Amino acid sequence: MVKKEPIVLPADQSDAEDFDVTAEAMDRGQRARLIRKVRSGLGLSQADFAERFRVPVGTLRDWEQARATAPDFAVAYVRVIQAAPELVMKTLAA
Repeated sequence: MVKKEPIVLPADQSDAEDFDVTAEAMDRGQRARLIRKVRSGLGLSQADFAERFRVPVGTLRDWEQARATAPDFAVAYVRVIQAAPELVMKTLAA
């Protein structure tokens, strides 16, 4: 038996290209948005952010484009970067 995920955002019936969004997809999208906003808020390209904070650039792109769900530890790391980017860079340099 295939378990269907509950729909948290139904498709807009007036838009033929719209689609239902599951809870998992919504979570993945919210994580992607957080990561993208933190990076862009620091004024960094994906390549610069990835290099500075030691995240593989391909992984960062997948997370930001919601092709992959950023794990909880990554979301926590991004929140620490958001709160204290200089401290994180100093710690990584040590």
